[in-house]
Amino acid sequence: MANHTSLWLFGYGSLIWRPDFPYLQQRVGTIAGWTRRFWQGSHDHRGVPEAPGRVVTLVSAPGSVCGGVAYQIDGAAARGIFAQLDYREKNGYERLQIDCHLESGEVVNTITYIAGPSNEAYLGEAPLEEIARQIRSAHGPSGSNREYLMSLDSSLRDLAIEDAHVAALARLL
Repeated sequence: MANHTSLWLFGYGSLIWRPDFPYLQQRVGTIAGWTRRFWQGSHDHRGVPEAPGRVVTLVSAPGSVCGGVAYQIDGAAARGIFAQLDYREKNGYERLQIDCHLESGEVVNTITYIAGPSNEAYLGEAPLEEIARQIRSAHGPSGSNREYLMSLDSSLRDLAIEDAHVAALARLL
């Protein structure tokens, strides 16, 4: 008999609008104690080494809730999917297991990618105007950094997920 195990993956950035892997289902969900911030440098997708873009990572924020999309993936396909995602998220991201609260009330253990302050590409906090200026000018192999921000903002609004940081940056652009 075939093993029908599955795993869950939580996306809070580009995985929301461009998952680029097969999944069994997707559900809106939230993770507690984290917030989404444009504090990670992108030297390989939305910028170049001389002019990095800024992409989102999760920052510990007790009391906060971060909305995103949870993807259920087939356990038999997981190795290949995670190999692909490890490559996609290679610029400072590491896997983290975290509980995700689905809209249905169900709690599932998910894997997500986080880029913490100890990675070489981490840019950290900056005034919103400075972050917006960097996003406005950055461009890399995956396209403009502005496109990344606007796609994220649009996707979050489509899913009725409020994110003041992303919305404020989108308004500045």
